[in-house]
Amino acid sequence: MNLDADPTLEPFRTEVRAFFENDFPKDILEKTALGVSLTTAEVRKSETALGTKGWLASAWPEEYGGPGWSIQEQYVFDEELERAGVPTVTPMGVVYVGPVIYTFGTDEQKERWLPGIRSGEVGWAQGYSEPGSGSDLASLQFDAKKVEGGYVLNGEKIWTSAAQHADWIFLLARTDRSGKKQEGITFICCKLDQPGVEVHPIISIDGKHALNRVTFENVEVPDDQRIGEEGKGWTYSQYLLGNERTSYARIGGKRKMLRNIRAIASEMPAGGNRRLIDDDGFARHLADAEIGVDTLEMIVLRILSAVSAGGSPGNEASIVKILATETHQQITELFVNAAAHHGLRKFEDSVAPDWADAGFAAPGVSGYFGGRAQSIYGGTNEIQKNIIAKRVLGL
Repeated sequence: MNLDADPTLEPFRTEVRAFFENDFPKDILEKTALGVSLTTAEVRKSETALGTKGWLASAWPEEYGGPGWSIQEQYVFDEELERAGVPTVTPMGVVYVGPVIYTFGTDEQKERWLPGIRSGEVGWAQGYSEPGSGSDLASLQFDAKKVEGGYVLNGEKIWTSAAQHADWIFLLARTDRSGKKQEGITFICCKLDQPGVEVHPIISIDGKHALNRVTFENVEVPDDQRIGEEGKGWTYSQYLLGNERTSYARIGGKRKMLRNIRAIASEMPAGGNRRLIDDDGFARHLADAEIGVDTLEMIVLRILSAVSAGGSPGNEASIVKILATETHQQITELFVNAAAHHGLRKFEDSVAPDWADAGFAAPGVSGYFGGRAQSIYGGTNEIQKNIIAKRVLGL
């Protein structure tokens, strides 16, 4: 594999970097740098800034309104987005449901939903997890009863990320209970503001509102909000999950975090004339994390090479999911170690990152707490290891 930078990509990199430095909303970058959650209006502002430029749906083909970039250009774009500190794009629309719609949806569904997704004007949530199901997605019990002209939905979804910002939710519902548990599952889209749907916030340990429980009571949806065939939702969900697990990599963001923690540790006193970076244990853990990110990047590049040759992320995406979450947790542990007692501060007490008064501590500790969940959501790392053993290694 040739890992040398392609010189023909440098004009593209320069264009992307200039946009983020000069044209992307500065107030969004400043708030994100402090680790403070964005409001719904700010999420829309961030994503429509990319959508107006035509860059929000960066991996979409031109046929469906994407920029038609090569795999290499997409990779450069993601690197520069994360280097600039742009908020992570809410993936439920552009990464998850958008490709499902343009791959399996009808022409009417494409015309109805794709423009709002790629512009950033319409937000989406994902309704997969349910209370009591854990990572066994096929055990879902959410009910969609067939009636004339559509379905009636009853049940609840949990750990629903960004539902408080969303206009629509795509979900898996059981329409048939007579066969295997992977059968009889249907992929349905539903508006979140219609009668019978209620979003209940879940406040996490870091005090943030990123997750929700969404309940449905006798919610009516028409047939034209079903994607693909009835009972084929499991097939569509597996297509989606390959994209989801690959999207966890975020190499550029991890490298930025590593640069930040190295800079902090190179200045922060650690007793006597020593700096934190001189502590053998800390330096060893930092090196381990840097090697982990290098390894993750190699695997992502291999998968992207396969995709560019006409393949799909496939079951190998589970490897990315495991390494991405483990390296993120390694890095955030370094921030906690550096923060020490300053990690007890609240967000409102912190200022812009500055090692001298440990302003990095509050967002660093928040990132640590939030990152612990990464090895659980999207299918636990233990589940991913089973997938690798059975479907990749054939054990």
